[in-house]
Amino acid sequence: MNNFMIGQYGSFDYSKFNRDFKDDFFGIEACLFAQEKDTLNLIKESQEKGFQIGIHFPLRSENIKVRDALFLSQNKKTREEAYKWIQNEMEYLTLVKPAYVLFHYPKPVILDDRVDWSNWRFTDLSEFVYESKYSFNELNEQSEQLFEWLSQKSEQFNFTPVLEFDGINQYVYNTDFLIELLEKYNNVKCCLDTGRLHLQDKLDPNFDAKSTIKKYARFAELIHLWNVQVNEQVVHSHFPVLPELKPEDGWAPIEDYLRIIKQENKNVKILFEHRSDLISDEDLERCYLWVDDILNH
Repeated sequence: MNNFMIGQYGSFDYSKFNRDFKDDFFGIEACLFAQEKDTLNLIKESQEKGFQIGIHFPLRSENIKVRDALFLSQNKKTREEAYKWIQNEMEYLTLVKPAYVLFHYPKPVILDDRVDWSNWRFTDLSEFVYESKYSFNELNEQSEQLFEWLSQKSEQFNFTPVLEFDGINQYVYNTDFLIELLEKYNNVKCCLDTGRLHLQDKLDPNFDAKSTIKKYARFAELIHLWNVQVNEQVVHSHFPVLPELKPEDGWAPIEDYLRIIKQENKNVKILFEHRSDLISDEDLERCYLWVDDILNH
């Protein structure tokens, strides 16, 4: 389980830390801390227990309109503000010394016009644009600038940039431009989120989660692991993965996902991005043991 991680979002929650974190885990991913004391507690525990820290951008929650940096915006000023925001946050994070910093990509999300995205969660209209308004060439050009810049910042600040797929459009799953960028700027990695992948697989008839996982798993630094049940409605979001949650009931085929990932990338880290409060201590232990058995044995 030395590739396992837990999340701490909003604050450093000691009850969650004491219940969910195990001594042999790799580390903790932190996001949107409201107070400085939470960051100090994270640093303190990391130093005392010897675990690594990952940051789901941004670490600090104050004065933000939307959580994600809109570095692919078609508005030049918005793009410049996004890069400046990341730069300022990275300077602050020198205190934390994160192993990686994760950003949602693409942002804004570029949505396939053919799909009903009403079940996709956005907090602001600025977070998405439709494919018909955002060309492939534009995405390719802006992404190359982003990769080059993140590559430079990773050397300056000694961290691994990780891009977590948000909604995925056909530019990403039907072409190889992103593969070429990941190969060219090989210190930039990606993150596959099982819940998002399953949700899009159910909502988007043009998208296949398993083939996308197979395509990108070798570039993954991290898997965000959680389940969600998708039938007529989307329910039980961020539910812990358990072997009895069956695909025929609308749950994600987690074991299939993990076996593809294992085949492609044995070094990936697993962040349990779930609500562990939804299950008992015994079921949480079963969750850990089941995933460990699939990936590490």
